[in-house]
Amino acid sequence: MTINTTRALVIGSKAANNYQVRWYRKRTTRNSILLNILLGIGAITMLVPFVWMILTSLKSPGELSQFPPSILPEQWLWSNYAETLQAAPFDIYFRNSLIIATSHTLITIVLGSMAGYALGRIYFRGREIVFLTFVAMLMIPTYTKIVPQFLIVKFMPLFGGNDILGQGGIGWLNSWWALIIPGGLSAAAIFLFRQFYLSLPYELEEAARLDGLGEFRIYAQIYTPLIKPAIATVGLLTFQESWNNFLWPLLVTRSNDLRVIQVGLAVFQQLDSTQWQLLMAGTTMATVPMVLLFIFAQKYFIQGFTNAGIK
Repeated sequence: MTINTTRALVIGSKAANNYQVRWYRKRTTRNSILLNILLGIGAITMLVPFVWMILTSLKSPGELSQFPPSILPEQWLWSNYAETLQAAPFDIYFRNSLIIATSHTLITIVLGSMAGYALGRIYFRGREIVFLTFVAMLMIPTYTKIVPQFLIVKFMPLFGGNDILGQGGIGWLNSWWALIIPGGLSAAAIFLFRQFYLSLPYELEEAARLDGLGEFRIYAQIYTPLIKPAIATVGLLTFQESWNNFLWPLLVTRSNDLRVIQVGLAVFQQLDSTQWQLLMAGTTMATVPMVLLFIFAQKYFIQGFTNAGIK
């Protein structure tokens, strides 16, 4: 083979490689553009209900009855928000929802992380059976547990006028106990924490034991600071579920001082008519805390779901 032939083969090979690189770049760019278009359509589809909610909250009752409906308000009635706050004690509803959601979040993070650590890092007889029990609990629909929980709350011994057998009174009904304790922990939170603890290296635990650390200090000082995505994920999901809870607070409370924001929104829904502009204004104000919470915690929230399936 002559030098010219070898040189021609090298040049041909480089040209083929350059063609493949250009083809791959074009294909990647095309796929990226298509993916961005699909994601953009999905984002717009999800944003439309929120935008419509805000625009509806600024319309007058006359505009809401028009057909076909108008997109933008003819008059931007910001007074609808002031009227919403005057129609019901929303300051009390917001306070109650914030207390309950914050309490549920703190209890879930503390107790759920302890349980997840025990199931993931501590060996004991029957550990797998306990874990499978928690997994089975994930398959139970939420609303099938309402009646048993209500009966437990109502017949709680030595509370609300009940005797030692749970008879004669109302138990925890219409109290903070009923609003906070039953929703304080979930099997899903324990499952997520366990998965994150399993993903951490065993060498950290060995080094900590050699330094003389006990089990609780290993949990609190070594492993837990490394699972911030799990804490943010569980905290955000728990806060969101508690903040949006409607049925349970409605069942266990009678006093207006214990009502929550979701129950308070029902004030604007009557049998014969619904004040849509006030309902949408109240819903907008109830949505703002969750939007702000997600904005500040979205980095860890996304990491949490990305790493949830490890091991």
